[in-house]
Amino acid sequence: VLIKVFATGVNGPDMMQRKGLYPAPAGASDLLGLEVAGEVVAVGDKAARWSVGDKVCGLTNGGGYAEYCVVDAQHCLPLPPGLGLLEAASLPETYFTVWSNVFIGARLAAGETFLIHGGAGGIGTTAIQLAKAFGAKVIATDSPAERCRICTELGADRVIDYREEDFVEVVRKEGGANVILDIVGGPNIERNLKAAAPDARIIQLAFAQGSKVEINLMPVMLKRLSYTGSTLRTRPTAFKTRVARELEEKVWPLLGSGKIKPVVHATFELAAAGKAHALMESSAHTGKILLTVA
Repeated sequence: VLIKVFATGVNGPDMMQRKGLYPAPAGASDLLGLEVAGEVVAVGDKAARWSVGDKVCGLTNGGGYAEYCVVDAQHCLPLPPGLGLLEAASLPETYFTVWSNVFIGARLAAGETFLIHGGAGGIGTTAIQLAKAFGAKVIATDSPAERCRICTELGADRVIDYREEDFVEVVRKEGGANVILDIVGGPNIERNLKAAAPDARIIQLAFAQGSKVEINLMPVMLKRLSYTGSTLRTRPTAFKTRVARELEEKVWPLLGSGKIKPVVHATFELAAAGKAHALMESSAHTGKILLTVA
């Protein structure tokens, strides 16, 4: 489908692509932008579900920073009831990412303990809410106090200011984490192994503090840990279609009822994308940053 873009989300991979570290896959637009919301203005022959005039949001392989964007029809979703285009533009990238990694990949179950680093960011605010909605006990790390407060407001059972407390000690006292979602890397990599419960699943989504470390892997063997990571952009089309359908069935009703909610920190006009990137790279934001096009 061809979408007239109303708004697009700003995400970590956009920063990497701007620096030449995350090139677009073959056949995809070389413009930045991995999620959009807007109005369908043209429909391909096989996109039977959608019609011209439909309001949708969708996950893209690139091209979102534009007035128009082509999106795989199977990776589009209707707007959750009660949400507008601006809020909907904040959903696809983080919700696809968290659902595919935490719920499909790591199989987070009700009653398990979930540790999320960077709880007040775009991924974090989504992960906290989804984990709580599906019955997990949530421990979040962040700093300073204002960011920790946001984690608490979103439902985290325990929030750790990593500048004030040792998350390994806190999590161990809670019995260890069954699933850990980390965007920090660096020294966190080995410390996550220490905080993990037996048979835990550790997910690495980014490396804000570096990907090259020297660690003792013995805990992986002794605790039977699983350590994994992924980039969403290169996942097969069929897998992303599965994620879209599961989100529509299991998560979109929660957004519609208000049980979980988008967290939008700031919006910029498309021409001010550079300012939006500067804000994201400053780590002074909470939740999502959006660019408006229309």
